[in-house]
Formats: sequence, C-alpha cells, structure tokens
Amino acid sequence: MDWQTWHDEYDVPGSQLARRLQVVQERIRLALDGCPPGPLKLVSLCSGQGRDVLEVLTDHPRRDDVRARLVELDPGNTAIAEEAIKSAGLRQVEVVTADAALTDHYRDSVPAEIVLVCGVFGNITDEDIERTIDTCTQLCKTGGTIIWTRHRGAPDRVPLICRWFEERGFEREWLSEPDAGFGVGVHRFTGQSRPLISGRRMFTFAGYDVLRTENAET
Repeated sequence: MDWQTWHDEYDVPGSQLARRLQVVQERIRLALDGCPPGPLKLVSLCSGQGRDVLEVLTDHPRRDDVRARLVELDPGNTAIAEEAIKSAGLRQVEVVTADAALTDHYRDSVPAEIVLVCGVFGNITDEDIERTIDTCTQLCKTGGTIIWTRHRGAPDRVPLICRWFEERGFEREWLSEPDAGFGVGVHRFTGQSRPLISGRRMFTFAGYDVLRTENAET
C-alpha cells in the first residue's frame, strides 16, 4: 500500500475520506474548546500526514497551548507533516517517524488530554483493537478525550469497540450515525489513568484489504 497516495482522497470533495476528515476535525476542535486553561498534551497514533490535527491547530485559539506528538511509520507522510508544521509555525508539534504501535514512542507525552486513534481499528485484528483500547487507559488523562475511527463494513465492529471502551471507564460522548459511510467515535475517560508500560506492542498493522479477504474466507 502506498500510504501517500492513499491520502489523495482527502482532496476529493465529497469523498468518504474527505467527509470523515471533516468530522474528525470538528471533534478535535470541540475537544480543544472543552479543555481547561493552560498547557495540554495531544498524541496521534498512525498520524499519516497529520491533516486532522494540523489543519485544526493552525487557526485554533489554543494552538500555542498544545504540545502534540504525531507518530507515523511512513517517512514520506511524516515529511509532508513536518513541512506543514513549519509553514504554520506550530513549534510545539513533534512528528516521530516510528512504529506507532510501540508504547515507548509516547513516553513523556502521556497521559494526554486528547488521544487520536484514527485510521487504525480498520486495519488491525479484533484482538489488537481490544489491546489498543486497553492501552488507551495509559495514554489518556483522566477527563481526557479519545477520538477514534472505524469503517462500518461487515463485520461492523463499531458497537463492540464502544463496549470495549466503556468497559474500561470511557464514557461515550458522540458517535456518527450508522449510515454516515464511516464510523467516528468520541469517548471521555472517567477512570483512573494508569502508568505507561514501556516496551508494549499495542497492535500489528495488517491492512484493511488483508482483513477483508480473511473475513470473506471465514
């Protein structure tokens, strides 16, 4: 998969990815608006080109309060993100070119007020989804917000993802309608944040196409 080319659909007006991006950005803005005054942390797993975060922070009143860490494996995408950061003067945003599944890359950046897990759950197994959600109790600050995505194709795992979050102390704040063409969820962490466990792998990125083929064969 060419992950740089994959991002091209964001620039197609009315496309599914463009509409999903708009919704995610709206939810990020609302989460920032709801954060208490003062410095705050944001982390993004598998951040791609960082469009969801960077396009919001560029003109948001809280931009200078946000210390953000974007973790993405593809160096072409991180180069694009770094250029956007430079152009917007977002000095407190850091891009890390690394495997976003490893907890070590979030050290010193968590627990965070805002955690983004977008473009992840549709590309990993159910077991890894649950493991990642469990690790979110280490990534997210008590009272913090998780924004996540998952496609609504068969098997629709959005209800199960909501249940897994809610079993771990996350309270549902918002969920996109089933007929939106995509799933975007927002949960607030009401539990007690746990210390980050170093050296832990949350997931292995399998890819949507691989998982779809496997599901069709079972």
